Amino acid sequence: QVQLVDSGGRLVQAGGSLRLSCAASGRTFGNYAMAWFRQAPGKEREFVAAVSGSGVNTLYADFVKGRFTISRDNVQKTVSLQMNSLKPEDTAVYYCAERLFVYPTTEGEVTDWGQGTQGTVAS
Repeated sequence: QVQLVDSGGRLVQAGGSLRLSCAASGRTFGNYAMAWFRQAPGKEREFVAAVSGSGVNTLYADFVKGRFTISRDNVQKTVSLQMNSLKPEDTAVYYCAERLFVYPTTEGEVTDWGQGTQGTVAS
């Protein structure tokens, strides 16, 4: 059974950093493109970043370019999101997501979700 477990969310001050992690189990991890989405209070869930199965290629939403970095470790079966220069508007529940072979960039393209981890940025 596929399982994605998100962790790392906490309260930080504006300008600070957070590193989120997602641990995967249950299948051939390298066949799956992985992504992070987020959902702020009262808003729709939105795409943040994605990484290819090999880890070579990445894609970012415009609002995080230059601040966030997605990476993966196919031996440990983890995907991480390093978030720097955080802003209060980055406050959200962050979700790990996967799709076989191809980046998921919309909710409808995601085949499995993590349970989410809350990141809060205080001003």
